[in-house]
Amino acid sequence: MSKTNTTSVNAILCGTGEYTTGYVHNKGSQSDKKVGVVGLCMFELRRLGHVADISMVGTTGKKFEGIRKHLKKNIEDVYEGLDVTTHTFPADDVERDVYAYQAALDTLHPGDIATIFTPDPTHFEIAKYAIERGIHVLVTKPAVMTLAHHKELVKLAKKHNVLVMVEFHKRWDPIYTDARARARALGGFSFFTSFMSQPKFQLNTFKAWAGTLSDISYYLNSHHIDMHSWMMEGRAVPIRVVASASTGVAESEPYNCPKGTEDSITLMTTWRMLDADTTGTAVYTASWAAPKSDVHSQQRFHLMTHKGDINVDQAHRGYYVASDDSSFASVNPLYMSYAPSPDGHFNGHSGYGYKSIEAFVKAAQALNNKEITLDELNNRLPTLESTETTTAILEAGRISLDEGTYVDITYSEESGYNLVVGDSDNQHKKKKKIVEVDTV
Repeated sequence: MSKTNTTSVNAILCGTGEYTTGYVHNKGSQSDKKVGVVGLCMFELRRLGHVADISMVGTTGKKFEGIRKHLKKNIEDVYEGLDVTTHTFPADDVERDVYAYQAALDTLHPGDIATIFTPDPTHFEIAKYAIERGIHVLVTKPAVMTLAHHKELVKLAKKHNVLVMVEFHKRWDPIYTDARARARALGGFSFFTSFMSQPKFQLNTFKAWAGTLSDISYYLNSHHIDMHSWMMEGRAVPIRVVASASTGVAESEPYNCPKGTEDSITLMTTWRMLDADTTGTAVYTASWAAPKSDVHSQQRFHLMTHKGDINVDQAHRGYYVASDDSSFASVNPLYMSYAPSPDGHFNGHSGYGYKSIEAFVKAAQALNNKEITLDELNNRLPTLESTETTTAILEAGRISLDEGTYVDITYSEESGYNLVVGDSDNQHKKKKKIVEVDTV
């Protein structure tokens, strides 16, 4: 792979599924990401001169012929000037190679970039391998599944002066961003509740790992936990988590996920204000057992503070479309706009799906050029160092479900967050635990 100049960076896209390519189960995705997000954004950033060579890596080479045809038909043939040429790992004739990411990342140079949109338990090993080679990393949520892994990667990122950003794209949603600013001016925290769901047919996409390697809370609660944590940044800390879950859909026909796979998970979290002896309660709920509806993902939150109240329905923006070919839908081009511009080019630059990826690429370039420091980026972006709160709550929730008890969260400036497990309730203790895997 060519050496980057002072402007552009080479990119490895780890993971070739729905969010990167829009290609799932040997065909285009049936979700709202029919041509993907990461790949399309990177092809556009290459057209604009920010990215040089692009490679994709998965665990099987057998998919790449179909992916290339999919990208050619749905991106290159649709948008003016977008070239979907990529290097791919492993080779097309390889049935399975879980370490292909290493061969791909070895082609990069320090200062290049990698995106990680792979199953949750694989994030840590891939990110660690990249960071140790001086490669900037954009990782999907959840960044990792344990505080121990989170802290280890933060230390490595500092050691190698590498940007590790979590792709919390809701931080670029103009309504959520505005809500965050208003929330911080409305006094002490009282109550927060959030709900986020996806239709149950998505279990067909996730069934290889759902209920064994990760859960719906890690996958979807992470968004609103991060948003709320961002609102509370420097003002409050979580101190206790108690989790509850429902079952019955994911484990049944036709999804057949392992017995006990949660359909919905709720994390009740107590927060303590730092400047006063007051507490607040947050209730985060996520589900992948919803029916098909007018949106792919229901997303909303309600915040109540000592001086105000904020309600946001992210799924419904007052824009509805119906046609003979598709059902009634509430659409949201503020996330990703796939309609070409009048001159035929990609026209989604204002979408928060694109803006989060663009922000990462430009921040990596600025860090390479010594135009900004990691400390400055930690104050501006959802870097790994600035999102430890989210990992603490997510892991505490998982432990609470597994052990049938509450989990206390302690915090200090020196050691960050740590978890303290309460007395187990054997009656409600789950027999299975989600564990991280050693390899990809």
